[in-house]
Amino acid sequence: MLKKRTLVWLLVGILAFILVACGGGETATEAPAEEAPAEEAPAEEAPAEEAPADETAGSVEELTILWAQWDPADYLQEIGNMYEEETGIKVNVVQEPWGSFGTLFNTEMAAQGTSYDMVVGDSQWLGTSSTQGHYVDLTDFLNENNLTDTVTEATLTYYGEYPPGSGTYWAYPTEGDANGWAYRKDLFEDPEEMAAFEAEYGYPLAPPETMDQLMDIAKFFTRPDEGLYGSAIYTQVDYDGLLMGFQNMLFSYGGDWSDENFNPDGTINSPESVAALEFYRELYECCQPPGMSNAFFAEVNDAMIGGQAAMGMNYFAFFPALANPEINPHAENTGYFVNPSGPGGQQFGSLGGQGISVISFIDDTRKQAALDFIKWFGQDDVQQKWGEVGGYSANKAVLSDPAFLEMTPYNAAFAETMGMVKDFYNIPIYNELLIAAKDELAKYVVTGEGSAQETLDNIAAIHAEMLQEAGFLQ
Repeated sequence: MLKKRTLVWLLVGILAFILVACGGGETATEAPAEEAPAEEAPAEEAPAEEAPADETAGSVEELTILWAQWDPADYLQEIGNMYEEETGIKVNVVQEPWGSFGTLFNTEMAAQGTSYDMVVGDSQWLGTSSTQGHYVDLTDFLNENNLTDTVTEATLTYYGEYPPGSGTYWAYPTEGDANGWAYRKDLFEDPEEMAAFEAEYGYPLAPPETMDQLMDIAKFFTRPDEGLYGSAIYTQVDYDGLLMGFQNMLFSYGGDWSDENFNPDGTINSPESVAALEFYRELYECCQPPGMSNAFFAEVNDAMIGGQAAMGMNYFAFFPALANPEINPHAENTGYFVNPSGPGGQQFGSLGGQGISVISFIDDTRKQAALDFIKWFGQDDVQQKWGEVGGYSANKAVLSDPAFLEMTPYNAAFAETMGMVKDFYNIPIYNELLIAAKDELAKYVVTGEGSAQETLDNIAAIHAEMLQEAGFLQ
């Protein structure tokens, strides 16, 4: 069994880029860009939605979409095949391994290339890709076709909008994703375990609704002598896994990375943020299975599959493995729940996923054809098909459809989470901000160095300097 699981996760590991968010994320190959007003499209670009009536998709026979190499891209190809059947326009979804996806895209954009008509890119790319003129401004197009109203507000904000709060959109929410939790139903529903838990904590054992309950349950099921631990959480420091995991607590405790003016001091190091980080450190110290000091999605799923963890944090995109009995011997006994609320009742999940954008360097005819595809793709019935083939829709009608909610054991939790997601920075210097934050977080969470307050004070000071130099903080 160990060899089989290792092979499975070796293959799945190729997909790990992060996502997953910040969910996905971009490699550090992208150079910071000089900030320019995001509302202003490049001078050479004519608004695609204003193409003359005779310059439409009628003269375009084929469209090409760039995305990372993983199962959702296969699902999008299925949707593209449906589009070809309806319109006669062939859709090719070109897949690039996660490790080189960002590099390929950046190289193509630097050359003002036209190899691709659209890209399904990470939310963190919005700042650079909009200010450097890589993407077509989709604001009028999305508004005029009511596509801004059909997706959840949170996904429209984090997958499509730049600058934050501007109402200017550069992408249509395509592959929704966020952090949720898996748990062992057989442990939670065992009569003896239920009686013992209620006797110790004074309330019934059930999937946690608050962070305090999450901690109680994690401690209750941590039994090193039995090889069982309460929770498996993200601690990966190679890229953004640790940061994404901590954000689940940061946002739900009422903390954030900065205020609306990009000032981190007093926000990322606020009492609420400090309490969130102390909670995350305690959860790691008390209840993390051994050997998981650099854990991301594969390690968390392996802890659940191997019976080491009673609960596991992960992106919904990686829960299909836990629901597959050929991979997970506990599949039938695995349930799913949303990230619990913090002490003040706030409740958020750390965002992953991507939106689809139109490349600005293609000609107006191809821009119009790309917009036609997105308009078709955004229809409720097509979004329903997107969910049926395996895609994670951000469409409100789909997310409230009982058929979708019952399609998998985790869809209901996914649908609820997509209404309460928050994300890291998506400005051009996001990667520098991310690296600084995760390095400081790792010192405290994983090695126990310093205090939560000292850690977040350091992040606040480092981020403030970076934001000032980039012109975001005055």
